[in-house]
Amino acid sequence: MSVVTVQKADVGSLVKNNIRNYSMFIMLALIMIVFAFLTGGTNLNSRNFTNIFIQYGYVLILAVGMVQVIIVGGIDLSVGSVCAFVGAISAMVYNAGAGLLVTLLVAIVVGVAIGAFQGFWSSYLRMPSFIVTLAGMLLFRGLTYLITNVNPISLKDDGYKQLASGMADISSLQVGGVHLTAIILGLVVFAIFVITEMIGRRRKIQNNFEITPMPFFIGKLLVIGVLILALAQRFATYRGLPTVVVVLGITVLVFHFMMMNTVLGRYIYAVGGNARSAKLSGINSELVVFLVFCIMGGLSGLAAVISTGYMNSALPQAGNLFEMDAIAACYIGGVSASGGIGTVVGVIIGGLVMSAINNGMSLMNLGQHWQYVVKALILLLAVFYDVYTRRKSGLG
Repeated sequence: MSVVTVQKADVGSLVKNNIRNYSMFIMLALIMIVFAFLTGGTNLNSRNFTNIFIQYGYVLILAVGMVQVIIVGGIDLSVGSVCAFVGAISAMVYNAGAGLLVTLLVAIVVGVAIGAFQGFWSSYLRMPSFIVTLAGMLLFRGLTYLITNVNPISLKDDGYKQLASGMADISSLQVGGVHLTAIILGLVVFAIFVITEMIGRRRKIQNNFEITPMPFFIGKLLVIGVLILALAQRFATYRGLPTVVVVLGITVLVFHFMMMNTVLGRYIYAVGGNARSAKLSGINSELVVFLVFCIMGGLSGLAAVISTGYMNSALPQAGNLFEMDAIAACYIGGVSASGGIGTVVGVIIGGLVMSAINNGMSLMNLGQHWQYVVKALILLLAVFYDVYTRRKSGLG
């Protein structure tokens, strides 16, 4: 009897409770449609979709880490400088004869060490993360200038950039110019998504939680499926599946699972919602914040390798405003400025919104200054929307 009641949940309240998620998808769709008219459909072709992920993949990876920092009530202003610093170190390691895998592991380890350094000041010494990471931004930018002598570090060969702009295709799976690897992986991802959604729905029914009515549930699966397969088709009809998309997909999958299905994920939300209550409940809040900064550092190391590979050299000025793009992706993606609210999938959509805007304006040959203006206005509106909805619901 309870199952029937759950399945007849009010649709109006369902939409109201998920308005953040719906608005993000609607915003992204509208942006793509508007630029399709303004660019004559150029932004929707296969080549452009591939270029968006190759050009902005590292920003999306940084956003996955940044969302966790913001959820626990912190901020990280140093990720751009950290990317430049780790990118320079990784280029030196690679040029010294290390392979790409070793270079990647070194970059991640160095990033985790940097995250631990900043996390210690923010968590155990209780210093505001804004001040700690502002100092980190200056510190690691200065160290980058020192170790590079303010000169670019050229890479010895093209092997380094395979992670950033290479393709993860199986050459035998190509028919008539269509790279079937992307299609097959798209089908696999969709199947995993359907299975996890059905398992989650069954668990909610067993625990008498509210669930979406079956027609809406099926509709959601179909819409997401169409989007996944359409993106796979775009990749398949150009050069194939970009390696950076595989790396991004694994990153999103791992941290989405962590945030939604592990003890650490629940602790992160608890600390962000109310750190004092979490502490009284027996949660080691300091350790949670420390671990979050370590994760942010590790993802900064990964992003550093990808961004350096994309530029095909380690530049002293690399990483400029990376932190702003990552933070903007979080707030546009539904993360609350007050902490405690946000999802990994949401910030990916927010990052794609920013990427679509940057890409669309570039296709229209608009200058960088216009991109700054538009991104500033969107960020301002996103935070205003968060503050307004929280105030209206009595949460802030």
